Amino acid sequence: MLQQYFVDLHIHIGRDIYDRPVKITASKNLTLTNILEEASRRKGLQMIGVIDCHAPAVQEELQQLIEANKAIPLKNGGIQFENVTLILGAELEIYDENCQGPIHVLCYLPTIDKMQQFTEWLRPKMKNITLSSQRIYVDAKALQYKVKELEGIFIPAHVFTPFKSLYGKGVHTSLTEVFDPDLIDGIELGLSADTNMADNISELHRYTFVSNSDSHSLPKIAREYQLIEMKEPTFNELFFALHEAEGRRVVTNYGMNPLLGKYYTTVCQQCFTPVTFGSMICEKCHSTKIINGVFDRIQTLKDNEGNVNKRPDYMYQVPLEYIKGLGPKTMEKLLENGKTEMHIIHYMPQETLEKYVKPTIAAQIIQLRHGKLQIEAGGGGKYGKLK
Repeated sequence: MLQQYFVDLHIHIGRDIYDRPVKITASKNLTLTNILEEASRRKGLQMIGVIDCHAPAVQEELQQLIEANKAIPLKNGGIQFENVTLILGAELEIYDENCQGPIHVLCYLPTIDKMQQFTEWLRPKMKNITLSSQRIYVDAKALQYKVKELEGIFIPAHVFTPFKSLYGKGVHTSLTEVFDPDLIDGIELGLSADTNMADNISELHRYTFVSNSDSHSLPKIAREYQLIEMKEPTFNELFFALHEAEGRRVVTNYGMNPLLGKYYTTVCQQCFTPVTFGSMICEKCHSTKIINGVFDRIQTLKDNEGNVNKRPDYMYQVPLEYIKGLGPKTMEKLLENGKTEMHIIHYMPQETLEKYVKPTIAAQIIQLRHGKLQIEAGGGGKYGKLK
């Protein structure tokens, strides 16, 4: 019987964990343990992907959790911790002779043993195996072949971001310039794009879209995610869902309105004035630091008005941290009574919200739920904001 699970597949531990002894700690630093606790207890996710699992220190922390019976390897891939399944991932940077610029990709493997094999394969091909999102000195297809040899999942990351992405800098017009299209399991949209925008590119129609947080902090976990219909929250079921096998599928993508993303609009990075796509200089401040926007870049790639196949709904949602006037103490009160941020954002009735927060804040949460608040678009590395 199929059930539905909330999934965020792109969470960073970051570099700080590698600069101290590996220890399961109760602090709120970005450790694997704290990410798992946040996802399970506060966010209400049932599956997460942590993309620094190629690092030996992360593997060591995971082994500690397993030995302490806090984490349990699952028969069909993934590792269970409380109410969440960990999917072991690695974000890597490709810049081979076929790339026009660096490209970030996400590689997921089913077991800690497979990830350790991957780590040993990566060691001589990287400058520092202990760091996040490191460049790998091998061509893109060789990486794809290795991931598939280890029975893994391969997904190009935040594909429209102006820096270090497939369409942002990596290729002129087509993913086939760099990748074997048959060895791609999904496409990650990134914060400044949604389904309708991406479906203007016909070569993407064959792939499932994923919307992930790309979180570098605990509060930003689940700012984007998806609802996936699977038999159970395991690695194998995730693979089936990405390929829509036997009824498994992404049911809904949840993401911030692309206008809230850091790179939606083409702007001058110096003064943040909107400029025409392709401009070489800002007319206002004369800076040459122009950051092309995702919306404009997609227009240059556009070859189709939309996918004829029905996509899952893309639901706009905003994390609670964006709500004006919702401070840490009030947030804690909400979580104590709403149990998880997921429940508060999507399900808690307005009359219940008003028991714990001011009516104006409750009204904002409801308006956000239905996409009714106005937004000032982001660009040039600066997030959009609610008006």
